[in-house]
Amino acid sequence: MLPQEIIRKKRDGQALSRDEICFFTRGISDQSISEGQIAAFAMAVFFQGMSLDERVALTEGMRDSGETLSWNDLDGPAIDKHSTGGVGDNVSLMLGPLVAACGGYVPMISGRGLGHTGGTLDKLDSIPGYQTMPSNALFRKVVKDCGVAIIGQTASLAPADKRFYATRDITATVESLDLITASILSKKLAAGLEALVMDVKTGSGAFMKDYPDSLALAKSIVGVSNGAGVKTSALVTDMNESLAGTAGNALEVMDAVNFLRGEGNRSRLETVVMSLSAELLVLGGLAKNRDQARRDLRRALDSGKAAQVFGQMVEGLGGPGDFVEEPEKYLPKAAVIVEVKSTGSGWVDQIETRELGLAVVQLGGGRCRAEDCIDYAVGLSELPQLGQKVGEGDCLALVHARSREEAELAVAKVQCAVTLSDLPSSGQPVVYEAIEG
Repeated sequence: MLPQEIIRKKRDGQALSRDEICFFTRGISDQSISEGQIAAFAMAVFFQGMSLDERVALTEGMRDSGETLSWNDLDGPAIDKHSTGGVGDNVSLMLGPLVAACGGYVPMISGRGLGHTGGTLDKLDSIPGYQTMPSNALFRKVVKDCGVAIIGQTASLAPADKRFYATRDITATVESLDLITASILSKKLAAGLEALVMDVKTGSGAFMKDYPDSLALAKSIVGVSNGAGVKTSALVTDMNESLAGTAGNALEVMDAVNFLRGEGNRSRLETVVMSLSAELLVLGGLAKNRDQARRDLRRALDSGKAAQVFGQMVEGLGGPGDFVEEPEKYLPKAAVIVEVKSTGSGWVDQIETRELGLAVVQLGGGRCRAEDCIDYAVGLSELPQLGQKVGEGDCLALVHARSREEAELAVAKVQCAVTLSDLPSSGQPVVYEAIEG
């Protein structure tokens, strides 16, 4: 086969065969296909699209370009969750221990922050000693011992995707629904999962702000993942406001520990955590239906078992053994904490959630360049919620910063991101739709 003929065929809107797609993904992995050819192929897919069969073949080809894990030695299902990312989205830190406490095994391969969204690995890096890139032997041991381990993607998992994504990133082809689907799933399927639940965000803090785009991605992921043999469903969830009450690495870890200790007070966060966790228990065969799953999850939370599992995971991966009991002793704290005062009165009507995420990045809690170091202590806390009533001069949020100057810049950004109204709004759903396989 010739790479240029495959590119030509897709450029002209023709469907590619499984053999042609597998040939191309092998070439990406073994370097026999050039960066220019990858770019041309990506652009052809961007404009012409792919059928479901083509997406499945592309996903499986990139999955099989490196090592694939197997969990046949476990006495329960290997199951996982993935999110398209948002602001204050620390769901993985709670979902993993909750599902493990109910009998599942969660070998979670997570990522770092991207753009305005926070990354699960960056959050966990704020815990002293925690190894986000352990050896495969330690990864397997922690999963087997306590039921969950949250780590980063190793170089051996889906290497074709890593090279493909790097080219897409500099050729304006990241937004292709077909290529997003294959990129997300190739890594997840390489982890050897039996079931997967996808959290697709929509709204002002999501990568896909428009609901139809988010819904299309959810349906694409469910179709491809089930087509590749992994039971998958997706929830389309709201990202028009921060999910947690905090945004920033150490702050979100503290928020997650409070949740697991039964001290959480953010109902929207609990709704998303419990909805995704229940979906995963049903998919993994650990509960007959969602109602039973929610009852089991509530017991795991109220009994303290989920918090115990989180503590075991942290200790197993090198963190402090008493982290759940005394997180304040270990998590870094910002030098400066400043109130964001409301410039008017009324009800919170709109929040430009993406701007909140960018405020965290500018404080040093995210990266502007891949090589940037992160300040794990900075961020925002006590974030406002839609429908909340505030008076002029009331505290809208707290800014955690390295300096007074950086704090004041973030204060202005948060104030501009929040729009007040004279009348309360009717609110909006947290979970818009469930897409089943």
